[in-house]
Amino acid sequence: MTVAPPAPADERAAAPRLLDRLVVRPEIGALLGAIVVFVFFSLVTDQFLSPGGVSTWLDDASTLGIMAVGVSLLMIGGEFDLSAGVMTASTALVTAILATEAGWNVWVALGGSLVFALLVGAFNGWLVMRTGLPSFIVTLGTFLALQGLNLGVTRLLTGTVQVSGVRAADGYESAGRLRPIAWCTDRTPDGRSGVS
Repeated sequence: MTVAPPAPADERAAAPRLLDRLVVRPEIGALLGAIVVFVFFSLVTDQFLSPGGVSTWLDDASTLGIMAVGVSLLMIGGEFDLSAGVMTASTALVTAILATEAGWNVWVALGGSLVFALLVGAFNGWLVMRTGLPSFIVTLGTFLALQGLNLGVTRLLTGTVQVSGVRAADGYESAGRLRPIAWCTDRTPDGRSGVS
């Protein structure tokens, strides 16, 4: 008894079309959403694509984008960092306090806040590895601790929940040319504008 060879598969059924492959990709939805928003604001206002308008939305996008890269890498690895948002305020406060209360040059204070952020991140990683707790729980604790420290330490050192005098600090003029730095130092521990 001979078995008939199977019929050749239809090439169209075997290889999915490009459109079918694109539709199942989650990043395509985000890309389409970004394009729709971009086109909408380009049509609604003339200022959106002007040099001043572009610098305004790129200023905010750079601050969020830098943080989003680190958070995205963690999420790709299956981990979460809930403390990333409050770290933005914490590093801004460390910079402002070192520049005003300790008298450091703003550039050196920025380096100090970078070291602070690296230490907090290393502590989070160490705690996750040492205890075996989910990163969600560890970084939630860090979020709450930093939020309290931001308010408590700022109030202890300045008597209020805002830092004043950053613009008069040595090196602010050159560092202030980088808008994300100026934006970060213009925030109080609870996210409101409050540096003078």
